[in-house]
Amino acid sequence: MFTLRPETKDDWWEVEALYDLCFAPGREALSSYRLRDDIPPVASLSRVARDDQGMLGGAIRYWPVRVAGQRVLLLGPVAVHPTAQGEGLGGALIRDSLSQAQAEGWARVLLVGDAPYYQRFGFWKIDGVEMPPPTNPDRVLALELEPGAWDGVTGIVQRDA
Repeated sequence: MFTLRPETKDDWWEVEALYDLCFAPGREALSSYRLRDDIPPVASLSRVARDDQGMLGGAIRYWPVRVAGQRVLLLGPVAVHPTAQGEGLGGALIRDSLSQAQAEGWARVLLVGDAPYYQRFGFWKIDGVEMPPPTNPDRVLALELEPGAWDGVTGIVQRDA
């Protein structure tokens, strides 16, 4: 049994260690990290999942970015500890945080990931929205939290400076 709660500053290094465990070395060299440099994650949407003993089972973060001047949430990374994978924890983190994002008035979400996994949450491959290179455009996925939120929103994803 895991409890989801907002990430705090005390969770930061443990979450970073989880991301290091779950992702390939050099993950911070990815282009999506250039959009995050020196910008804090959206605190109200970044979540951790802890078990009854307080062990970290998963984490998710979101970052503010812009496309054509419009506010967009960049989802990621999301990770689940290998010992808790396959139990639906990643999905719970995604659903919980997307629900909160919608409640806060965010209209659109973007991520770089595997379409077969993220389609279950309503994400689709979006055309006309470009992540910084060398991102594979087939992995750029979008979600509308408000109907029509992505209509006419195209261009390069930029830092929310």
